[in-house]
Amino acid sequence: MATSKKKTRILIADSEGIFRLGLRKLFGVEDDMQVVAQAESSGQITGLAEKFKPDLLFLQAEMLGGDPAEFIARIRHVWAGGKVIIVTPPSQSADGERWVKAGAAGVLARSADPEIYIKSARKVLHNELWVPKSQSAPAAGHSKEEPPRPADTLTRREKSIIACLVQGWRNREIAQTLSISEQTVKNHLRAIYDKVGVSDRLELALYAIHQKLELPPPPTAAASA
Repeated sequence: MATSKKKTRILIADSEGIFRLGLRKLFGVEDDMQVVAQAESSGQITGLAEKFKPDLLFLQAEMLGGDPAEFIARIRHVWAGGKVIIVTPPSQSADGERWVKAGAAGVLARSADPEIYIKSARKVLHNELWVPKSQSAPAAGHSKEEPPRPADTLTRREKSIIACLVQGWRNREIAQTLSISEQTVKNHLRAIYDKVGVSDRLELALYAIHQKLELPPPPTAAASA
């Protein structure tokens, strides 16, 4: 009988549930990787790291606090050999080199393509650093890394539907609130998927978050008759 290959154990620490779910789905299809735990706040990280002894932690930059070096050292003290990749918003990308000096194995833009998340994980697990050039040299132009903006073609109605979807609403709730049929909602979603290049609701929600789409406030739920 063939011996099953040991899987890389991953801990995800991020305040946005939809982002954690997206990474769990992403790594779930990799034969040699698995998400063993998720933290929604910085206070949960140390306990989960101690319990699950992950090989790799994807850590939301906002959870680092005022002393990144101390925070990273405290986490790594719990499980020696564990790697930390800091996931950053564009506004903090210039801090990448500082975080690596503080002990992180890598720094990754939150808006990076899914395959980049996989690639960065494999690199740091082979004891390589992952610091994209756009983060280590922020003064350089970054237009080459900016994805096209198919979102600019979205209609107001489509953006309203996305705003509802990001809040976790189901098709029926969206239809009732916008006074349209569920089939119309489905038709809009198919059109949106084609425009932005995603295949399901989760990918669309992640796209909206990553690309920081300017969405209208979710409409007020329709009152029951």
